[in-house]
Amino acid sequence: MTSLSVEMLAADPVEPITSAGHAQLGIAVLAGIAVIVLLITKFKVHAFLALTIGSLALGAFAGAPLDKAITSFTTGLGSTVAGVGVLIALGAILGKLLADSGGADQIVDTILAKAGGRAMPWAMVLIASVIGLPLFFEVGIVLLIPVVLMVAKRGNYSLMRIGIPALAGLSVMHGLIPPHPGPLVAIDAVKANLGVTLALGVLVAIPTVIIAGPLFSKVAARWVDVAPPEKMIPQRATEDLEKRPGFGATVATVLLPVVLMLAKALVDIVVDDPGATVQRVFDVVGSPLIALLAAVLVGMFTLGRAAGFTKDRLSSTVEKSLAPIAGVLMIVGAGGGFKQTLIDVGVGQMILDFSEDWSIPALLLAWLIAVAIRLATGSATVATISAAGLVAPLAADMSTSHTALLVLAIGAGSLFFSHVNDAGFWLVKEYFGLDVGQTVKTWSVMETIISVVALGFVLLLSLVL
Repeated sequence: MTSLSVEMLAADPVEPITSAGHAQLGIAVLAGIAVIVLLITKFKVHAFLALTIGSLALGAFAGAPLDKAITSFTTGLGSTVAGVGVLIALGAILGKLLADSGGADQIVDTILAKAGGRAMPWAMVLIASVIGLPLFFEVGIVLLIPVVLMVAKRGNYSLMRIGIPALAGLSVMHGLIPPHPGPLVAIDAVKANLGVTLALGVLVAIPTVIIAGPLFSKVAARWVDVAPPEKMIPQRATEDLEKRPGFGATVATVLLPVVLMLAKALVDIVVDDPGATVQRVFDVVGSPLIALLAAVLVGMFTLGRAAGFTKDRLSSTVEKSLAPIAGVLMIVGAGGGFKQTLIDVGVGQMILDFSEDWSIPALLLAWLIAVAIRLATGSATVATISAAGLVAPLAADMSTSHTALLVLAIGAGSLFFSHVNDAGFWLVKEYFGLDVGQTVKTWSVMETIISVVALGFVLLLSLVL
């Protein structure tokens, strides 16, 4: 679910798309995805290599010159790593600090004591929803994964029973609720009212996250019964620690980037003047990079020093945190390369061309267009931007409430069935230690449930408003 700019979406495709080329392009997309799935599932090729080969196969099937396909893949890989690579690294450092200092233990022990048994999935979805409000999905993942994995292990819960509610909370915020960037882009494109969209978004999000999170997690846990992957679980702090950080200080450190990014979003809404000093300041301190970097630096004192770490121990903790995420980073980057190849050969434009003659209700049309672009490109942000731009003229004669529902329909469609061309798919797969089939049964199905259920509630609201 990596964020992509409008400029990337608008980039000229490698080959001009004509009506005669649509069939070939559609076959190329299916063939490229099939190559990736077969290499990973049947031939057990590492996902990074499979995505690389699949991207080149896609370009070849689409008739793009090989040098152009290579450029598209490397550009996409580079932009994805540039966008989320540092965030994944900073999140890993913060997670290691949490684990080694005993701060993560403090959070887990407190959560287990306060919300044990059947209440735990509900506690996880609440925590994830709050944390996920201002964050891109990848940032929320790297902040929540240590807690999810340790709660599952210490409390002897099914990983899916705990993980699915957390993922659902993050994903629903990502697609439906401003001030998240996706909904804000759509609000601006169709000239919707922010307050009305937020209010209706919460109405849609609450039942959606309940159904796709705690309720679906019962089914997902039966479908896929896996233990938390040992290599990803932060180890419990050694018993020789004389002390560990307090619960309040630990939670405050973890929430610091959330608060900074939320503050930036609120200032953007309230001030709405890019030249204003206060907005420029918050644009810096509230950027994901600076917010997570600040949390890491603060964590060295509130977590590391609070546990009695020396400077050498702090340096060692940071160094050891980076090795385990190298594979994750390359797979996520290759997923971004595949996505960029799809965009550059003209798949997004092909979908928009097909949609121009569809004669269906505006809310359903918006959802379907977002679904098609999401399936083709893997990016919720690209799907939101494209669909919002296409259906914006339809909003001219709509009421305030229906314009807000149009935004939510677009957001719901942008979440539909995440699969192998979505960086989020690989993040979930690697962090939870799943294979491709298990990831489809859990994460992909959960995303589809969110998309369809949210659309259902949007259509219901359109009948009464």
